[in-house]
Amino acid sequence: MALILKLADPNKEFTACTDACMEGLGGALLQDNFVIAYESKMLKIHERNHVVYDLELADVIHALKMWRHYLLGKKFTLVTDHISLKYLFSQLDLNSR
Repeated sequence: MALILKLADPNKEFTACTDACMEGLGGALLQDNFVIAYESKMLKIHERNHVVYDLELADVIHALKMWRHYLLGKKFTLVTDHISLKYLFSQLDLNSR
């Protein structure tokens, strides 16, 4: 079965789902539980040495950059499986990455 993408409705809320693994970064942009867009990126050899937190954060940043034309100025939900990203804005110091 072929993957069918749905056209985005600018008046509805979006959901951005991201996940990272040791091989690459990936995510899907959803609306009403239908895929609007998806994105993936293979990691470079030196990036595979990064800690999981950094990879998950890099995945979120990568996805938001790719879908900014959908999300800019709109309310959306970000879904990730890494619980420590929940506290991103309350952390006092972040590493340089």
